[in-house]
Amino acid sequence: MSNNINANNLNTDSSSSPVNVPKMDALIIPVTMEVPCDSRGQRMWWAFLASSMVTFFGGLFIILLWRTLKYLWTVCCHCGVKNKEAQKINGGGDTQADGACKPTDEKEENVAAEVGWMTSVKDWAGVMISAQTLTGRVLVVLVFALSIGALVIYFIDSSNPIESCQNFYKDFTLQIDMAFNVFFLLYFGLRFIAANDKLWFWLEVNSVVDFFTVPPVFVSVYLNRSWLGLRFLRALRLIQFSEILQFLNILKTSNSIKLVNLCSIFISTWLTAAGFIHLVENSGDPWENFQNNQPLTYWECVYLLMVTMSTVGYGDVYAKTTLGRLFMVFFILGGLAMFASYVPEIIELIGNRKKYGGSYSAVSGRKHIVVCGHITLESVSNFLKDFLHKDRDDVNVEIVFLHNISPNLELEALFKRHFTQVEFYQGSVLNPHDLARVKIESADACLILANKYCADPDAEDASNIMRVISIKNYHPKIRIITQMLQYHNKAHLLNIPSWNWKEGDDAICLAELKLGFIAQSCLAPGLSTMLANLFSMRSFIKIEEDTWQKYYLEGVANEMYTEYLSSAFVGLSFPAVCELVFAKLKLLMIAIEYKSEKRESSILINPGNHVKIQEGTLGFFIASDAKEVKRAYFYCKACHDDITDPKRIKKCGCKRPKMSIYKRMRLACCFDCGRSERDCSCMSGNVHSNMDTLERAFPLSSVSVNDCSTSLRAFEDEQPSTLSPKKKQRNGGMRNSPNSSPKLMRHDPLLIPGNEQIDNMDANVKKYDSTGMFHWCPAKDIEKVILTRSEAAMTVLSGHVVVCIFGDVKSALIGLRNLVMPLRASNFHYHELKHIVFVGSLEYLRREWETLHNFPKVSILPGTPLSRADLRAVNINLCDMCVILSANQNNIDDASLQDKECILASLNIKSMQFDDSIGVLQANSQGFTPPGMDRTSPDNSPVHGLLRQPSITTGANIPIITELVNDSNVQFLDQDDDDDPDTELYLTQPFACGTAFAVSVLDSLMSATYFNDNILTLIRTLVTGGATPELEALIAEENALRGGYSTPQTLANRDRCRVAQLALYDGPFADLGDGGCYGDLFCKALKTYNMLCFGIYRLRDAHLSTPSQCTKRYVITNPPYEFELVPTDLIFCLMQFDHNAGQSRASLSHSSHSSYSSSKKSSSVHSIPSTANRPNRTKTRDSRDKQNATRMNRMGQEKKWFTDEPDNAYPRNIQIKPMSTHMANQINQYKSTSSLIPPIREVEDEC
Repeated sequence: MSNNINANNLNTDSSSSPVNVPKMDALIIPVTMEVPCDSRGQRMWWAFLASSMVTFFGGLFIILLWRTLKYLWTVCCHCGVKNKEAQKINGGGDTQADGACKPTDEKEENVAAEVGWMTSVKDWAGVMISAQTLTGRVLVVLVFALSIGALVIYFIDSSNPIESCQNFYKDFTLQIDMAFNVFFLLYFGLRFIAANDKLWFWLEVNSVVDFFTVPPVFVSVYLNRSWLGLRFLRALRLIQFSEILQFLNILKTSNSIKLVNLCSIFISTWLTAAGFIHLVENSGDPWENFQNNQPLTYWECVYLLMVTMSTVGYGDVYAKTTLGRLFMVFFILGGLAMFASYVPEIIELIGNRKKYGGSYSAVSGRKHIVVCGHITLESVSNFLKDFLHKDRDDVNVEIVFLHNISPNLELEALFKRHFTQVEFYQGSVLNPHDLARVKIESADACLILANKYCADPDAEDASNIMRVISIKNYHPKIRIITQMLQYHNKAHLLNIPSWNWKEGDDAICLAELKLGFIAQSCLAPGLSTMLANLFSMRSFIKIEEDTWQKYYLEGVANEMYTEYLSSAFVGLSFPAVCELVFAKLKLLMIAIEYKSEKRESSILINPGNHVKIQEGTLGFFIASDAKEVKRAYFYCKACHDDITDPKRIKKCGCKRPKMSIYKRMRLACCFDCGRSERDCSCMSGNVHSNMDTLERAFPLSSVSVNDCSTSLRAFEDEQPSTLSPKKKQRNGGMRNSPNSSPKLMRHDPLLIPGNEQIDNMDANVKKYDSTGMFHWCPAKDIEKVILTRSEAAMTVLSGHVVVCIFGDVKSALIGLRNLVMPLRASNFHYHELKHIVFVGSLEYLRREWETLHNFPKVSILPGTPLSRADLRAVNINLCDMCVILSANQNNIDDASLQDKECILASLNIKSMQFDDSIGVLQANSQGFTPPGMDRTSPDNSPVHGLLRQPSITTGANIPIITELVNDSNVQFLDQDDDDDPDTELYLTQPFACGTAFAVSVLDSLMSATYFNDNILTLIRTLVTGGATPELEALIAEENALRGGYSTPQTLANRDRCRVAQLALYDGPFADLGDGGCYGDLFCKALKTYNMLCFGIYRLRDAHLSTPSQCTKRYVITNPPYEFELVPTDLIFCLMQFDHNAGQSRASLSHSSHSSYSSSKKSSSVHSIPSTANRPNRTKTRDSRDKQNATRMNRMGQEKKWFTDEPDNAYPRNIQIKPMSTHMANQINQYKSTSSLIPPIREVEDEC
């Protein structure tokens, strides 16, 4: 509608208004018959504007007048006070000057009362409008909301003419606007009362907005007219939008506050300027009688202002009035500057907002875990590869990654490939707000990854400990699994009050497990590879060709699982169940969960015949698939006894009756004797009647089979515990077994066969730590164990462990205690301990010595592993294992250079050459034969470790295990392999042969521990030699092992199995070595010696028809029953602790003419006799010791090594020999041999 209507049209349309107004076209406004408006159509815009101007300037005048009067009053009072003080000084206190103020005490009190009353009202008003109280916040938000409402009413009215006649009683929008403005007037009064400076308050933007919007509304009611006027100024209230959001606690970050501020200022300025253009363009210029107006809508004016600010100016809409153009001139100056500065900053803030800053929305019926810490492409890919492996079936767990750095493009692509199960959020676990975003309180667990390649491991551990503290502080009940780099930092976790390993909290110490794996490889080469493959999820890769990779990959597909045993196994001994499960179900069970009478849980690995299976026993299995393990739970003797295909063993519907104690023991007896139940006559009728009486008096289990079936029915449709991360399985393991968990026979050391000798042991000779888990000796000074090169050359070292360590004063400690502890486990007899010789920097070893000084049989040769002279001095060709470690974790740009020292040392050793006769001649010249050649000692029987070849002439045949930081560097260890640089570590030849180990293989333990925390306990039990949480707490207090007296309780801890290797080329299993069946070997070893076989260490070229000179071996995990054996195979087995081995060893040492037959009589049932024997020695060991002592005294050598050895122990394998002419010739042979080897010549020193 046009603003003006011609007067002729008005007269024509309105017969009741015959008044003609010539030459007043610009002043005519629309008129309706119901509105008693001016009959002449006269505009009244000046009345609306005058009301605002009078209010503004009138109030300003009053404020200025009040200030002037107040100033004059103050000046006058000030002059009176000065005159009064002057009169007092002059002594005329009674006379006062004319015109001086005479304030009395009464007046002063009235003024004070008045000021107090005004102050109270002012404070009340200030509280009402401030956002510090709830009332103030509500009032401020309400005013803002009503201001926006008034602005919306303006937008609606902007479609009407600028000025029109409206009836207040009939116009709904005018009534609402009137109500809003009444509220604004009251709020203005509160603000005026609370203002400290009334003048500045009067000139505020919000006050000006009220002056030009509130009074015109009252004029509209009085005149029954509506004028849009300056109501657009309400848009300036948008500037306070950020303050309102802060009052509501919506905006918290500086970026968000700044962004809202910029947007609100830009939009409010834009809308206000558009309102002014809309007013002047639709009204016209006053001096032109408003005839140059043009009809523009408000939104067209908004469009005009935008194209003007952006300097585009299409020209389709432009200002025609002089006022409009004049305003555009000034607006372009400010609007262009604002557009050029605000818009880029707004875009930058929006672009810099966290892309991953949302919150996680939990899905009903689906668990989620939070993964934080070191989040990189490598760590995340390794974690997801194992966590989401297909062998776990459907993992109904969502993974939420939380990291404070946004992912790069590669990592983002990885997240997108797994978008159905993976989400990423940017934040920090140290911030409680971010923990709330990822719903940590409802998460099933929180996993913390560590940076294995950092330069400062202690700082990395400290960061992860702080993450644990923050998470536990936010939610103490959350289960946390964290990686730790250093073993000594695990003690700090015990200081956290809510840290509880019994509730599922676990710390995976990479240094402890890495060095533990390497230590076990010193006892059974290749074991590190086998164990690493067991807890890693690997897919089966089928190879048709008859190569070593075919058999290796078949074993790689095996993993470790847990499952509850069926009631069909109740009453059977552990070996009987192992045999049945292996032969019938095609599963390998290596351990069970044991719960003592005190309800304390522990894991028994191959416990032996004295342990009987009861209801609800949890078994640990090695299998290739999770579904296979369910056979152990579903097995029923009545339904599955005649089934030959294990795949047909599934859940049956028969009711399993309660088995009497007689039936249980009869079945156990039948399994032990190898007969069927019908033919077995182990138990007579009298025994049956006695057992019935015994069952009534002492029931073996208070839970019946039917009750147990009911309680375990919930497990039947579940996946094995490896797949089901349920708390009832997680905590139902060793930490909190079900009520039907096994009540085994009392684990009393005096009841175990072979423990009769415990009481006779000499506590002063056999010294162990306070827990009885490790050999111990009093602390030794490092100077007493240091060997010079000449002293080491005169020492006949054989069957020992050489540890080549690279490090210096600045290197981070790697914790060599974790390497030594498994080699000093108490389940070895003292004479079975392998001597450990460290070759490396003395400065570095001094720093490590504080944790090593309580272990026996440890020596140090200061030098460098790259020196061949040092390596020959320690007889590296006669060692059982050479370990190459590096403590130099330097940040090198090229990752391939991180392992340069270890690779050079490995290649250096492999290129060395040795004389075939040196080792044997040197030993025999003093009447000593290396243990590998001595067939009469129990520790050199086929079950004691890897039997040495008759001689080693090249360094390539020396058993070596090298630690690598970068997986890809494994390609440099073996020059004769064809491994591709991109091949995964577990597929390379050095790893398959057990000669290389990388810490990255331990990443799989994170997901394995989450799904089943018993797996970590089992792995730690196997590799650490018996470290327990109690021992960790003790080490946390003293940082060292504490010696203790031998008691039956501590000595009972020695009775635990250990890993060994069984040779097949001679001994009692020689008949099975030549084409025999692995299953027959498994059953025979289990029945005869309680040895549990679980793998093969086979020569790499054993499958070839032609003989090969290669001595490399590879690992075969859990071969099938019908797997064919070869004579050169070495069998991985778990052998029982031999209580009689120590006495038989002592009898050998003190007998001057001990023969093979006498040693056979004194050996225990676990010591398998050899089929060949050596001639008797011409000299006794005692006489040799006396001769050596005499020679030492003659030479004046009073230095004593190895003072930690017991006096009556087996004579030392390491003896100090005087330099003889014959030995000098042999050393010259060493020199001549080494001079022929050119590599690394500058490192090798002369003897």
